Amino acid sequence: MQILLNDVPHTCKPGETVQQLLIRLKLDCPGSALALNQTILPREQWEHHTVQDGDALLLFQAIAGG
Repeated sequence: MQILLNDVPHTCKPGETVQQLLIRLKLDCPGSALALNQTILPREQWEHHTVQDGDALLLFQAIAGG
């Protein structure tokens, strides 16, 4: 399966979750946020959401401000 992560192509294993993918790529950092196909995916769903062929993920550092 092919996905895009921050516009870079990656190969995923069938059944791999978002969390498993990020851990495998050493990108699972506290304070990170993730958009899946242009929709924010809450961190508590990362371990349950299976990556699909053609998905576009955008991983970024969440910043709070006022």
